[in-house]
Amino acid sequence: MDIPQPLPGIISRFVETPRLTQHVLISGAPDGVPVIFLHGNFSAALYFEELMLALPAGFRGIAPDMRGYGWTEDKLIDATRGYCDWVDDLVELMDALQVEKTHLVGWSAGCGTIYRFIADHPGRALSATLICPVSPYGFGGTRGIEGTPVFADFAGSGGGVVNQDFVARITKQDRSADDPNSPRNIINTFYYAAPFRAAREEDFLAAALMEKTGIDRYPGDATTSANWPMVAPGVFGPVNAWSLKYHRNDVDDLIKADQKPPVLWIRGSHDLIVADNSMFDIAALGKLGYVPGWPGDEVAPPQPMIQQTRDVLQKYAANGGSFAEHVILNTAHSPHIEKPEEFNALFHDFIKNA
Repeated sequence: MDIPQPLPGIISRFVETPRLTQHVLISGAPDGVPVIFLHGNFSAALYFEELMLALPAGFRGIAPDMRGYGWTEDKLIDATRGYCDWVDDLVELMDALQVEKTHLVGWSAGCGTIYRFIADHPGRALSATLICPVSPYGFGGTRGIEGTPVFADFAGSGGGVVNQDFVARITKQDRSADDPNSPRNIINTFYYAAPFRAAREEDFLAAALMEKTGIDRYPGDATTSANWPMVAPGVFGPVNAWSLKYHRNDVDDLIKADQKPPVLWIRGSHDLIVADNSMFDIAALGKLGYVPGWPGDEVAPPQPMIQQTRDVLQKYAANGGSFAEHVILNTAHSPHIEKPEEFNALFHDFIKNA
């Protein structure tokens, strides 16, 4: 699929790095202070174009299509490395663009890369803005604010818990609106709080549909489990990489990081993707009766994603860092798209003073 025409002021280019060729959007003067935007699942760099154009004078926007997404070269994600494939890709992109230090902005799953980057590359992050961030304990299969695995084999997380009808529709490039599982309807139902619809809906859908699917792509493979829901993580693809199985040290490493950039956490009041009862968490769906055989709260409770993130960031602050949490009312998983003026008022003040 052809790349949608970027907005005026955005440059679309391919950057060769030793690991892979990355499709990157760039805005602002070459000597501006870099701000790198990292998207989440079922999205791409294109979702950040308006934010990039709105950056204050003196800043430069950079947004890559991350490995497995958009128009970046299609290469496997080794889930056993957790977020490290994406971290290494980011470092090579920064080096190729001669960026020594940068402000980082993550959205949803893209925030996981930021957690690991801060720990592994001290001093290179000037600040971190987290938009509806994935829990530092990953997505699915954990309980309590301390992120304890629900099962020893991490059942309830990984590629096997993803709706396969949704995956099939991505593979078929389904642009219809005739089924709740159609990609268009998933975006409009869960990314935004009704009645909001994005002005660039067609371009956003085109970019999201570039996600690479398959047993070793999205959502990734799975292993059988004796524990509900009878599947545990495999070794390839993004959803397996989000499982705590493969990044068990991330929280401790983040809290103990030698240099801790300030953190701005912005989330939507009506987010049902990253939530304490996420509609994409198999345990929450089981509790609601959508997945049969749910063994109850004592065995497989929904993951308290918001509480986990807050607890980790409080520990981050207690160990020398800082964070601020803001909720933008009447928005869902995309407050930066739904209410950009309110988002940018917080965001711009933060990066100017970081």
